[in-house]
Amino acid sequence: MLIADSLTFEIGKRLLIRDVSFTLRPSELLVILGANGAGKSTLFRMLSGEKKPTKGTVTLSGKDLSTYTLAELAIKRSVLNQQNVLNMAFNVVEIVMMGRYPHYKNNPSNKDQEVITQVMELCGISAFADRSYLSLSGGEQQRVQMARVLAQIWDVPNALLLMDEPVASLDLQYQQQTLAIAKMLTKRGFMVISILHDINLAGQYADRILMLKNGRKWYDGTAAEVLSGKNIYEIFEINSDVYTNPRTLKHFLIPRNVTISEHS
Repeated sequence: MLIADSLTFEIGKRLLIRDVSFTLRPSELLVILGANGAGKSTLFRMLSGEKKPTKGTVTLSGKDLSTYTLAELAIKRSVLNQQNVLNMAFNVVEIVMMGRYPHYKNNPSNKDQEVITQVMELCGISAFADRSYLSLSGGEQQRVQMARVLAQIWDVPNALLLMDEPVASLDLQYQQQTLAIAKMLTKRGFMVISILHDINLAGQYADRILMLKNGRKWYDGTAAEVLSGKNIYEIFEINSDVYTNPRTLKHFLIPRNVTISEHS
């Protein structure tokens, strides 16, 4: 279980996150939504352990996140960042194997090899296992990074996966595939937190949606509970109509046209 308790983050006299609390249980996929500047990335970094809260605590599996060693934390949670800068010409399979570093000392075991084979197949990158990472497109590189973070926690019960804008550079097929993988992980007991900008993808895949505004938790609940025209206007300041797909019972929205007037 992950417990965020009264998280606050302050730089100087500026509060970026204010008193945010929530609980994430195994087998849940939580999507964080909010306009630019709402505090999504700051909250994400506190949840991953990259930033220490000014006030409040993050507890993972009954232990304060700040008390984990880097080695312990690497076993319990993995992080897929929006941008992964790499300038060395590693091949794809070497990048994915990096995810297994916390699990062995000198040489990878047969189990480690089996894991990377499984996650590479799952992410659709087996065909270019021996290609240089630098020769890949941005979307292909993101799929390689996804396989790497999956390899890190693949065989760890109730592990935590954090994803910051995981579909930003992907085409439609792999956007769906990436979030379907995240959803599949929750069926194995994983906890998943993802920042998304696409509200419709959140409505399709999230078990819960946490909406941030001005660094505060504004709404927290299922898509049916929080995705309404009123709430979306409060968070994003745009008018929209929210519908329910009669076949899937998933919620989706259609933004209303925005009219820009030209004044002479």
